[in-house]
Amino acid sequence: MAVKIRLARRGRKKKAIYDIVVADARAPRDGRFIEKLGIYNPGTNPAFIVLESDKAVDWLLKGAQPTDTARSILQHEGVLLRKHLQVGVLKGAITQEVADSRFEEWKGSKTDRKATAADTLAQQKDADKKAKLDAERKVNDARAEAIAKKNAPPVEEVPASEEVVDETATDATDATDAAADAPAEESAE
Repeated sequence: MAVKIRLARRGRKKKAIYDIVVADARAPRDGRFIEKLGIYNPGTNPAFIVLESDKAVDWLLKGAQPTDTARSILQHEGVLLRKHLQVGVLKGAITQEVADSRFEEWKGSKTDRKATAADTLAQQKDADKKAKLDAERKVNDARAEAIAKKNAPPVEEVPASEEVVDETATDATDATDAAADAPAEESAE
């Protein structure tokens, strides 16, 4: 009997949650399974994974084959590394203490990477939020300025308008003088 470690879908439409299960390869995707190993929720950021890694290592050592997605989840959680180290112990290449220390070292570095990734994600979210607020503040300021300009009473400048009137008056007299000269020139020809 071929045994697979795979995902079984559950949840509602467009909000899938998957169970990580050990099942016969001939069984339907959401049908009978031998044992449930954990839960995978890809709808969160970062994806939420709960996995019983000891059971998963036991099934891998018994010969269960993970599907591609299940393999990536197992690799992410360190199950494949534990299996690799355990095979080395069974062959006599390393001792159990060395295998455990190597796994704990990997686990510590993985925890640090997860923490920095979460911090980076949180900082990026805060920066995006601040940028949106700044953009909204600029739009609101421009809108308030336009409303204030529209509602402000018209400003009358008395001296400036008198100067404009004087200039137009002198321009008008110059124009009439030029008009009077032009017909005289035409008639002289």
